[in-house]
Amino acid sequence: MSDAYIALADGRVLEARTRSPGRTRGELVFTTAYTGYEESLTDPSYAEQVLTFSYPLIGNYGVREERFESDSVQPRAAIAREMTDDVAEWLESEGVPAIDHLDTREIVTTVREEGAMACGIAAGEDATPEDAIEEMEACEPMSAHVDIGAGVSVSEPTVHEGGDEATIALLDCGAKGSIISSLTERGADVHVLPYDATPEDVAAVEPDVLFVSNGPGDPENFVAAQEVVDAYAGDLPMAGICLGQQVITSALGGSTEKMSFGHRGVNQPVKDLRTDKVVMTTQNHGYTVADTGPLEVTQVNVNDDTVEGLDSEELDVITRQYHPEANPGPHDSLGFFDEVLELAESRQPVAAD
Repeated sequence: MSDAYIALADGRVLEARTRSPGRTRGELVFTTAYTGYEESLTDPSYAEQVLTFSYPLIGNYGVREERFESDSVQPRAAIAREMTDDVAEWLESEGVPAIDHLDTREIVTTVREEGAMACGIAAGEDATPEDAIEEMEACEPMSAHVDIGAGVSVSEPTVHEGGDEATIALLDCGAKGSIISSLTERGADVHVLPYDATPEDVAAVEPDVLFVSNGPGDPENFVAAQEVVDAYAGDLPMAGICLGQQVITSALGGSTEKMSFGHRGVNQPVKDLRTDKVVMTTQNHGYTVADTGPLEVTQVNVNDDTVEGLDSEELDVITRQYHPEANPGPHDSLGFFDEVLELAESRQPVAAD
């Protein structure tokens, strides 16, 4: 018997089973990942979204906190064809609605054909289709979440010690824990700064590299981060992942655009234009670089030719749209973090103007 409903922006209302009760709304997206559900559900880049798993069974190897990418579940809700009790109980303990026993193939096909869209969910004993419709009608587009960074960033600077190989100032726009650990494991001290840090905050760290993290939403809403990039452009080596690539590009005179349904999964092929080699990558983004400005395209997505990597020897900038650090993998591109530490050797930091 159905006791949950999801209302889609195209007018349909689908029935489902409640695994974690509640009412919510968000942008409906899907991931093709067949493992790593714990990492996906704790990835801050899913903030303000409803995450659908295309793989039919979610939870078959339990829930372990050491796999989390942040300290809480990040999507507004989770949808699966079949969800185990372990995952359902975890989501309920976090107050995140979850539903299953519906055809997730239909949801994936709808999003692929019509694009990521607003949806509303009502789940629980007294839920009605009208409740789900009401939630969907109140859903705002991602671009309207102008301060989305506040919900996923640290509120105060924190330091993660790794050694004396480099000092990195990381703008936390919703950073995954694996990014920080990938840098500290290579001997870097990582100073994690709030998403709205100022150039003066960065100067206080005296960094060798400025790193802009991944994060949720429209990169154009991360104005403070763009101002920091602009202040240090050409004076301090920079690196970025996912949203970080988009923020750096925009700050340097390029532009971004929203994708129809984005890239979310562990099987995205990326070609390096300098070596002609293709690697498999993990991705989670709904925006992409449209105009690269002064940066050179070094990597592209094999499926749709979108920008996956940007470099500039003149500005000491390297960025990647995908997640080299992704767990549980693939790890074909972990060498990116070695390149970040090589940036630290190329130029000494200077104070912002």
